[in-house]
Amino acid sequence: MTVRRSAVTGWQPGAAGLKEETQAAARGLPSAIIAVSPFPAPGQDHADRSHADGSADPSTTAPQTPEPVTMNRPATELTPRSAAPGRPDPASAADVHRPFDAGFFRDPYPVYARLRTLGPVLKVVLPDGSHAWLVTREEHVRAAFTDPRLSVNKAHSRNGYQGFSLPPALDANLLNIDPDDHLRLRRLVSRGFTPRHVERLRDRVGTAAAHYADRLAERLAEHGTADLLAEFANPLPLVVIGHLLDVPEADGRAFSRWVAAMHAPARPGDTAEAIEHIHRYLLELIRARRAAPGDDLLSSLIAARDADDRLSEDELVSLAFLLLMAGTENVQHLISGGVLTLLRHPEHLAALRSRPELMPDAVEELLRHAHPNQMAIRRFPTTSVEIAGVRIPAGDTVLLGLASAHRDPDRYPEPELFDIHRADKSHLALGHGLHYCLGASLARMEIGVALGTLLDRFPGLRLALPDGELEWRQSFRSHALRRLPVAVSAPAG
Repeated sequence: MTVRRSAVTGWQPGAAGLKEETQAAARGLPSAIIAVSPFPAPGQDHADRSHADGSADPSTTAPQTPEPVTMNRPATELTPRSAAPGRPDPASAADVHRPFDAGFFRDPYPVYARLRTLGPVLKVVLPDGSHAWLVTREEHVRAAFTDPRLSVNKAHSRNGYQGFSLPPALDANLLNIDPDDHLRLRRLVSRGFTPRHVERLRDRVGTAAAHYADRLAERLAEHGTADLLAEFANPLPLVVIGHLLDVPEADGRAFSRWVAAMHAPARPGDTAEAIEHIHRYLLELIRARRAAPGDDLLSSLIAARDADDRLSEDELVSLAFLLLMAGTENVQHLISGGVLTLLRHPEHLAALRSRPELMPDAVEELLRHAHPNQMAIRRFPTTSVEIAGVRIPAGDTVLLGLASAHRDPDRYPEPELFDIHRADKSHLALGHGLHYCLGASLARMEIGVALGTLLDRFPGLRLALPDGELEWRQSFRSHALRRLPVAVSAPAG
């Protein structure tokens, strides 16, 4: 393994490109670290906060403290208004709803159930006060993924929510680009995510999973309880994407913290500061890799930029940003959310232990039932469009409600039921059409290996506190655990 010095050492974040009112003082960076082991001990820090396009949504003005509001209609009006069969009432569609309150953050699915009864397309207010159109039903969400009139490019936005406010060097990523540029950039990185290449990584992932399972076991032996998210689910994907890009694991932990601050800022200014940290780090990482290239995906992207001029400098930095974020954030929370879901359904946990060959089916059902991403990347109509009978003006923001679509009873029989034997395994968790997740094969493999390792190693794994006391990220974008305290029961008898 190539020894890489941490690129986060020796610089401090500045305020370039950030609005004055959102700047925050730097709070320090990791000390100088040389990564000499592929599996160093995990840090004590962990993500506190994950898109169906296979990555976290890197495109939003982060919400401040959510308003303590509920659905803005009186309770007596939380029932569907009369309308022609199969067609929403236009007046209902014009109402503005405020669904993203504290109850939503704890459990969004009852909220989605109410929203679906109100209509397939609803105007909503987001926690930051901006407006968007939320598509709630699977049929229309699936169709919108491939509608060429719905652009992901923020240049088409006129009103409402746009996503994270990113500098140009982070904004030119695959999630924000329409064809043909999307296809050009996708081809540059696709070699690292082919099924054949992913399968060659399986042993490495298994070794890493065993390593972090050992660390989790040590914490459990020392303290009786441990945070599975911090000790296992967070560091494992960092090792995998770190191998592909040759990024030291300590740098990956810092990057994961900054992404967490983007998604769930603890105070005003945290999002802007985190973005500045990420920007500066990636610039330094690319500068160092240019000086000492290796046999890794980032070096090949730099060569494509410098030797072949196949992408711009902003596109290069943005691709590195997306690969690091998409390769860690969603997988971390799918592992932790997957463990929680299985602990809540012991019959399926027992089935997987007795029949490990069911794991691929379990992963697909987890992607449908427990994916952290609530929405796909926001979209903007390039012309006035009609979705499910609701007219949406050009430039407005459209959110495709993935989590709502995956619980749509018109699409899935008993959609609230977690069932690893479900016959219909189709879902939208990894995107659809042009924006189908580039790392889908890798994500599926990592989740399966991670869960299989935990099931084998910890037969008595259980929650270390009541389910109702679990802490969830305060975000409308992702339903993700802040931590997952676990313990191990002694063998019966």
